[in-house]
Amino acid sequence: MTRIMPQTGTAFEMGRGDRLRVIDPVGQQVADCVAFARADPREWMSSGRTFDYNSTIYLTAGHVLYSNRSNPMFTIIEDTVGRHDFLYTPCSEEMFVLLYKTNGPHPSCFTNLRDSLAPFGIAPDQIPTTFNIFMNVALAGTGELSVMPPLSKAGDYLEMRAERDLIVALTACSAEMSNNYQFKPIDFEVTRAESF
Repeated sequence: MTRIMPQTGTAFEMGRGDRLRVIDPVGQQVADCVAFARADPREWMSSGRTFDYNSTIYLTAGHVLYSNRSNPMFTIIEDTVGRHDFLYTPCSEEMFVLLYKTNGPHPSCFTNLRDSLAPFGIAPDQIPTTFNIFMNVALAGTGELSVMPPLSKAGDYLEMRAERDLIVALTACSAEMSNNYQFKPIDFEVTRAESF
């Protein structure tokens, strides 16, 4: 098991059939996740295509996460929480200025994703909307979105199977509101396909 310290991120490769388990070790901590096809990083995990083919914004066990080219990227195998977000982009320094009125540098998921993905040749402008594991977003009938405290408790997890060879990046989210105003770590483990 690998620990992502608060407000940091990492990136790694997965093979087809490998499983990624993302664990909230403390509770109420979001993990931003993006994935790219290893063979061609211009193919990335797409919220729009995923919503199209699942007919829901509430993704959980049994749902497939699709790419911008309509290919399966991940299948969600297990989910002990049942509420995640695929609407919001990763928090960025600009977001903290516009929404939180910060005056100086602030750790952000976008920066952590950018820095983690750079060794794989993935440019900042290639980073799409993230699959925000454990993030709890309420949708009103008017279309208004509200970020609520995550429903995850200590030890809760989401497990996904890679449907192709992937480059994956993962963060312990840096946005105050998303994590009920406390920054905590995220744990993850990759189990290789040959282990099953």
